[in-house]
Formats: sequence, C-alpha cells, structure tokens
Amino acid sequence: MKISVIGATKRFGDFTALKEVDLEVRSGELLALLGPSGSGKTTLLRIVAGLDWPDEGQVQFDGEDALSRSAGQRQVGFVFQHYALFRHMTVFENVAFGLRARPRGERPSEPEIRRRVEKLLDLVQLGWLAQRYPTQLSGGQRQRIALARALAIEPRVLLLDEPFGSLDAKVRKDLRRWLRNLHSEIHVTSIFVTHDQEEALEVADRVVVMDKGRIEQTGTPQQVYNNPQTPFVHEFIGESIVLPVFVEANQVRFAGRAIGIVPQGMPDGAATLFARPFDMTILPALAEDNLKGVVKRIHGIGPARRIEIELVSDQPQTVIEIDASRSQQWQIGQSVSLRPEQYRLFPGRL
Repeated sequence: MKISVIGATKRFGDFTALKEVDLEVRSGELLALLGPSGSGKTTLLRIVAGLDWPDEGQVQFDGEDALSRSAGQRQVGFVFQHYALFRHMTVFENVAFGLRARPRGERPSEPEIRRRVEKLLDLVQLGWLAQRYPTQLSGGQRQRIALARALAIEPRVLLLDEPFGSLDAKVRKDLRRWLRNLHSEIHVTSIFVTHDQEEALEVADRVVVMDKGRIEQTGTPQQVYNNPQTPFVHEFIGESIVLPVFVEANQVRFAGRAIGIVPQGMPDGAATLFARPFDMTILPALAEDNLKGVVKRIHGIGPARRIEIELVSDQPQTVIEIDASRSQQWQIGQSVSLRPEQYRLFPGRL
C-alpha cells in the first residue's frame, strides 16, 4: 500500500499544525515521523488514519482518494502509546475484538477467529499469556498485545503513535529490535511517530524530520544523520557543536581568527558551524590555524572520555564538549587546539 499526502494543511484555530505537507510512503516500508512536541507529526498520523481531516490537501492510498473514506473503511491498524487495551477482557479477547466487532456478514467464523488470534499471539511471542488480563502483564507485553490487536483486522496500513514512549529505556530498546524484526516478516506499510531520535534511526527504513508543521528532511537514517540539510536537522539528530563563524576571503573565522577549514562554498558573511563531538580532533596548543581553548573538565567511563573545553572567544563562556580517547592524556587547565574533521556550514546565525 502506497500512501501519498499532497499539500496537507491543518489548522486548530489560530494555530497551523501542518503547512502544505507533501509526503510519500512507499509500499511495505517502515517510516518514522520524528520531531519535537508540536512539530505536527501526530496530526499528520491522525489525518492518514482518518481520525482528523486536513483543511486543505489530499491523502491517497494506492492513488485512490482516502479522505472520502472513514477510519474504519481505510483498513488502518492503530497502536497508541498507552495500549488502550480492554481491562475486563483477556489477552485473547482483546486481540479478537476487532474481528468480532465486524458486521455479521463480514465476521469470520469462531474457528477462524481462534486460528487468527493464536497465529498473531505466536507472532508477537505471547501465546502463553492468552488467558491473562492486561493488568497481569508488563508494559512491554501489553504493547505487543496492542500491536497484535491492530494486526488482527489485517490492516493495509499500520500506524503507531509513540508506541514505546511510556516504557523504561531497556524495554524500549528490546521492543525496538523486536518491531524491526516483526516488520521484516509482515511487510505492512507502517508509520510510527516518535520524538526519540535513537528510536527512529534504529527502527525505520526512512525518517521524516518535522518541525513547526513542516517537513525539514526525508531520508534513510544514514542520510539524515550524516548529511543533514538544515540547521534544525543537524541539531535535532544526534549531538552537535554549534559555533558562530564568519566567512571572509575564502577563510572561516571564529573570534576574529582563521580556524583552518574550507568554507564549503559559503559566501562571505556570517555563518554557523556544526560538528559532531566525535569529529573534533584535539591537539596541543602549538597547532596553528585551529580553534583555541582551555580544558575545563574531563569525565566519562568506558573506552572514551568527554572533555569540556572553553574556547578562546570574544563571547564569554563558549564551552564545548568533545569525545577523546583514553589513550590521550590531557590535564585540566591545559591549553589546546581543536580541528573539526567533519563539519557543515550554514549561512547566517541561529
């Protein structure tokens, strides 16, 4: 099932939640809508589901108008953050609910319902819990049952709204891996909403980064992480060092002095430098044409350590934090130089 959203705009009073959004979801892919609260990702998901309608624009399923159909007619499975399981029903009955709620002429026979439910419980690896109630399950188990219930109606599209948001970190990590493996088996076109960048990058085939009702960038996890197209994407995806610089005569300057990097075709004028902490090389202070600073703090466990460095700047307290190997010996108060090995320049100041 291919999903096309064309020019979708949605307003709530004076607030515009979506602004002329265009998006195509490929058949069988697992797509993540990623962004901060208020970015429009849940509104977009609800419009695809048929729980909301856009003020302008179109939604198509395989080229056919979806807006003329109700949520039930769209054959969409929806998994909510807080499970929405029926507490008075067993696990088996929860999963069977969507099948039993069908009109009599479309309802499968009882043996067929039992066969489907048992198959789904085996798929989510929880068949042994069929006769338990939701209150007797862990959070991770309840979420897997909610997913089985959504799949029971054999949806053409599976939508998940912050599916792991209420779970602790370890359970979330386990369920992310499990969802990725499950999707590889069922290949249902799926969209999930998250504000957790690690979750989106680990699970999705493609990631859609949203902010203020617009799509900032769409691409594979590697593309949006390694080649961010806007300052917002660079800062939101992963950790970033952000410095105000000035481009002049084919040189990049920070605090009035050249820092030995090329301007990447940037025109003369104010710009902003973005780099990842692990893409900064720390050098003795003797190195010329680099960022200059003083080591303020050293911390961290494992094979790497984090070093806080206060840069020599015309702005007070310009402190950055970089990754450094434990094999490198640095001292608090030591003067050092820094060279960005990988970086992006964007015009103007944030």
